[in-house]
Amino acid sequence: MQLCRHQLEPGEIDHELIWLAVSVGSLALAAVWFALGLPWPRCAFHEVTGLPCMTCGMTRCAIQFFHGNLLTALKWNPLVFATLCGIVAFDLYAFATLTMHAPRLRISFSMQRAKTFVRISIILAFALNWIYLLSHWRDF
Repeated sequence: MQLCRHQLEPGEIDHELIWLAVSVGSLALAAVWFALGLPWPRCAFHEVTGLPCMTCGMTRCAIQFFHGNLLTALKWNPLVFATLCGIVAFDLYAFATLTMHAPRLRISFSMQRAKTFVRISIILAFALNWIYLLSHWRDF
Protein backbone atom coordinates (compact mmCIF):
# COMPACT_ATOMS: atom_id res chain seq x y z
CA MET A 1 0.00 0.00 0.00
CA GLN A 2 1.42 3.35 -1.03
CA LEU A 3 0.31 6.95 -0.58
CA CYS A 4 1.06 9.11 -3.63
CA ARG A 5 0.66 12.80 -4.44
CA HIS A 6 -1.04 13.35 -7.77
CA GLN A 7 -1.82 16.52 -9.69
CA LEU A 8 -5.37 16.43 -11.04
CA GLU A 9 -5.37 16.11 -14.83
CA PRO A 10 -7.94 17.89 -17.03
CA GLY A 11 -11.01 15.68 -17.42
CA GLU A 12 -10.07 13.50 -14.43
CA ILE A 13 -12.75 12.84 -11.79
CA ASP A 14 -12.37 15.23 -8.87
CA HIS A 15 -13.06 12.85 -5.98
CA GLU A 16 -12.35 15.51 -3.36
CA LEU A 17 -15.03 17.83 -4.77
CA ILE A 18 -17.58 15.06 -5.28
CA TRP A 19 -17.23 13.47 -1.83
CA LEU A 20 -17.03 16.80 -0.02
CA ALA A 21 -20.29 17.84 -1.71
CA VAL A 22 -21.90 14.48 -0.87
CA SER A 23 -20.94 14.63 2.82
CA VAL A 24 -21.93 18.30 3.29
CA GLY A 25 -25.17 17.70 1.37
CA SER A 26 -25.96 14.64 3.50
CA LEU A 27 -25.34 16.62 6.69
CA ALA A 28 -27.62 19.41 5.45
CA LEU A 29 -30.33 16.91 4.50
CA ALA A 30 -30.13 15.25 7.93
CA ALA A 31 -30.31 18.62 9.69
CA VAL A 32 -33.40 19.61 7.69
CA TRP A 33 -34.95 16.18 8.36
CA PHE A 34 -34.64 16.55 12.13
CA ALA A 35 -35.48 20.28 12.11
CA LEU A 36 -38.79 19.45 10.42
CA GLY A 37 -39.48 16.84 13.08
CA LEU A 38 -39.77 13.99 10.61
CA PRO A 39 -39.74 10.50 12.17
CA TRP A 40 -36.48 8.82 13.07
CA PRO A 41 -35.43 5.91 10.88
CA ARG A 42 -36.61 2.53 12.17
CA CYS A 43 -34.51 -0.63 12.07
CA ALA A 44 -36.46 -3.57 10.65
CA PHE A 45 -33.87 -6.09 11.92
CA HIS A 46 -34.18 -4.74 15.47
CA GLU A 47 -37.97 -4.71 15.33
CA VAL A 48 -38.12 -8.34 14.19
CA THR A 49 -35.36 -9.85 16.35
CA GLY A 50 -35.04 -7.42 19.26
CA LEU A 51 -31.28 -7.40 18.66
CA PRO A 52 -29.23 -4.56 17.21
CA CYS A 53 -28.08 -4.75 13.61
CA MET A 54 -24.56 -3.71 12.54
CA THR A 55 -25.63 -0.08 12.18
CA CYS A 56 -27.96 0.24 15.18
CA GLY A 57 -27.26 3.40 17.13
CA MET A 58 -25.98 5.15 14.01
CA THR A 59 -28.46 8.04 14.22
CA ARG A 60 -27.92 8.54 17.96
CA CYS A 61 -24.15 8.30 17.44
CA ALA A 62 -24.24 10.98 14.74
CA ILE A 63 -26.42 13.30 16.83
CA GLN A 64 -24.10 12.97 19.82
CA PHE A 65 -21.04 13.39 17.57
CA PHE A 66 -22.29 16.63 16.05
CA HIS A 67 -23.30 17.95 19.48
CA GLY A 68 -19.71 17.40 20.63
CA ASN A 69 -20.49 14.51 23.02
CA LEU A 70 -17.74 12.33 21.58
CA LEU A 71 -17.57 9.70 24.35
CA THR A 72 -21.33 9.17 24.22
CA ALA A 73 -21.17 8.93 20.43
CA LEU A 74 -18.40 6.34 20.69
CA LYS A 75 -20.51 4.25 23.08
CA TRP A 76 -23.51 4.23 20.73
CA ASN A 77 -21.63 2.79 17.76
CA PRO A 78 -17.81 2.68 17.62
CA LEU A 79 -17.63 1.93 13.88
CA VAL A 80 -19.92 4.81 12.96
CA PHE A 81 -17.92 7.07 15.32
CA ALA A 82 -14.68 6.10 13.55
CA THR A 83 -16.35 6.63 10.17
CA LEU A 84 -17.56 10.10 11.19
CA CYS A 85 -14.05 11.00 12.37
CA GLY A 86 -12.71 9.82 9.00
CA ILE A 87 -15.31 11.83 7.11
CA VAL A 88 -14.48 14.99 9.07
CA ALA A 89 -10.75 14.45 8.41
CA PHE A 90 -11.41 13.83 4.69
CA ASP A 91 -13.64 16.90 4.43
CA LEU A 92 -10.95 19.10 5.98
CA TYR A 93 -8.35 17.63 3.61
CA ALA A 94 -10.69 18.04 0.59
CA PHE A 95 -11.54 21.63 1.48
CA ALA A 96 -7.86 22.54 1.92
CA THR A 97 -6.90 20.77 -1.30
CA LEU A 98 -9.65 22.44 -3.31
CA THR A 99 -8.96 25.92 -1.99
CA MET A 100 -5.19 25.68 -2.47
CA HIS A 101 -5.30 23.74 -5.78
CA ALA A 102 -2.84 21.31 -4.21
CA PRO A 103 -1.86 17.87 -5.51
CA ARG A 104 -4.26 15.13 -4.49
CA LEU A 105 -3.41 12.19 -2.27
CA ARG A 106 -4.13 8.75 -3.70
CA ILE A 107 -3.71 5.30 -2.20
CA SER A 108 -2.39 2.64 -4.52
CA PHE A 109 -2.16 -1.05 -3.81
CA SER A 110 0.87 -2.54 -5.48
CA MET A 111 0.38 -6.08 -4.20
CA GLN A 112 -2.63 -8.35 -3.96
CA ARG A 113 -1.70 -9.10 -0.33
CA ALA A 114 -2.30 -5.45 0.60
CA LYS A 115 -5.76 -5.50 -1.01
CA THR A 116 -6.59 -8.74 0.80
CA PHE A 117 -5.37 -7.30 4.11
CA VAL A 118 -7.57 -4.20 3.73
CA ARG A 119 -10.62 -6.29 2.80
CA ILE A 120 -10.16 -8.63 5.78
CA SER A 121 -9.59 -5.64 8.09
CA ILE A 122 -12.86 -4.06 6.99
CA ILE A 123 -14.81 -7.30 7.45
CA LEU A 124 -13.19 -7.77 10.87
CA ALA A 125 -14.10 -4.19 11.87
CA PHE A 126 -17.75 -4.83 10.97
CA ALA A 127 -17.76 -8.12 12.87
CA LEU A 128 -16.13 -6.67 15.99
CA ASN A 129 -18.51 -3.71 15.92
CA TRP A 130 -21.51 -6.02 15.72
CA ILE A 131 -20.17 -8.11 18.61
CA TYR A 132 -19.85 -4.89 20.63
CA LEU A 133 -23.43 -3.89 19.76
CA LEU A 134 -24.77 -7.35 20.60
CA SER A 135 -23.02 -7.23 23.97
CA HIS A 136 -24.80 -3.92 24.68
CA TRP A 137 -28.18 -4.86 23.15
CA ARG A 138 -30.16 -3.69 26.18
CA ASP A 139 -29.18 -0.10 25.33
CA PHE A 140 -31.13 -0.30 22.10
